[in-house]
Amino acid sequence: MNKKIVLVTGATSGIGEGCARRFAEGGYNVIITGRNKEKLETLKAELEKQGTEVLSLAFDVRDRKAAEEALKSLPTDWKFIDVLINNAGLARGLEPEYKGDFDDWDQMIDTNIKGLLTMTRLIVPSMVARNHGHIINIGSVAGDAAYAGGNVYCATKAAVKAITDGLRIDVADTKLRVTNIKPGLVETNFSNIRFHGDTQRADNVYKGITPLTGSDIADVAFYAASAPEHVQIAEVLVLATHQANGTVIHREK
Repeated sequence: MNKKIVLVTGATSGIGEGCARRFAEGGYNVIITGRNKEKLETLKAELEKQGTEVLSLAFDVRDRKAAEEALKSLPTDWKFIDVLINNAGLARGLEPEYKGDFDDWDQMIDTNIKGLLTMTRLIVPSMVARNHGHIINIGSVAGDAAYAGGNVYCATKAAVKAITDGLRIDVADTKLRVTNIKPGLVETNFSNIRFHGDTQRADNVYKGITPLTGSDIADVAFYAASAPEHVQIAEVLVLATHQANGTVIHREK
């Protein structure tokens, strides 16, 4: 297998799907992972029609054993992953911290932090052994400063920044590169999940502003991966034009 290989977690929608499509377009073979097997197979078939070799692995990054078994199942030629995109993540609820839902907290912490750590731990040792590889973590502007109702979600994305920075230090003596991409408002199913399926409330998040798309963030990820080997794009904050930071947004009426 001559083409490079990218593995994308949470590839069934949004930024993850955008990354799978962009890297396929850029000549990579693609491993897509996610919880929804049907959606994975649909994306796999579409990318294969375009001439990309694709493997799909259906598992939840919160399930460490399932992640280990999925990666062990990879054919030998697919085990040498060039780019890992830790995208799987979510937000749940906007309640004050003292009214937060324990299950929501567990899901965010187990996915956004522990799931990312699991995939990093399982894949990066091979990269270190080969002295080659790139880890791209999808953080958030929410990791820079907390906003009202964001408490635990913001904390998980702050953790992504610290984990990414720590990994970059750990592999500084290798040729591995580590990138943290921090999007602002991106119109995906993110808000719908946060509000437990309340579509109207989710739509209001993007009212009056042209938000980013999953494809926009995928372009940034691909740019980082395509930079010369001596260039490490360590961190990128990507905002919609009328968004200044995590809390200041100009909405047209």
